Amino acid sequence: MNRRQKNLVLRLTMVIIVTATAVVAMTNLKDWVNRSEAMRATRQLGRRLVQYRKERGFVPSESFVDRIRDDLEGGIRLGKMDYRALWINMDSGDDEILAYSARNYPGSFLDDGFIVLRLDGRVDWMGKKEFEELLAKQQSRAEIEMLRIQR
Repeated sequence: MNRRQKNLVLRLTMVIIVTATAVVAMTNLKDWVNRSEAMRATRQLGRRLVQYRKERGFVPSESFVDRIRDDLEGGIRLGKMDYRALWINMDSGDDEILAYSARNYPGSFLDDGFIVLRLDGRVDWMGKKEFEELLAKQQSRAEIEMLRIQR
């Protein structure tokens, strides 16, 4: 192989490496933006639910949440959200999980986990194991059975 051919192969290799790096970076950036937008929408939802609870003394129904989700900025990125209002009572603490949404990133460097909305309006990102342990502490047998039947 002469010098010109070696130079061409080197340049082609560099273009391939740069392109592959850009594709991976864009995929991760897209996933990060989607997760950030979903968390922002969940914070907006949390503020609305806290306000509703202060005004009425109880959390709204799931149909209310479904109606306002469409109005949230970035609400489309929430995806499927499990809402636990049926299992919230007067004894529930502010740390109680009110709603959560699973987030999976198979082609990304981001870890899979859950966006969690607490009863006091806080929004957290939790890893899968941490979330499952917390939810298990808060779920009643009736809720677990109902979820098992639904799935």
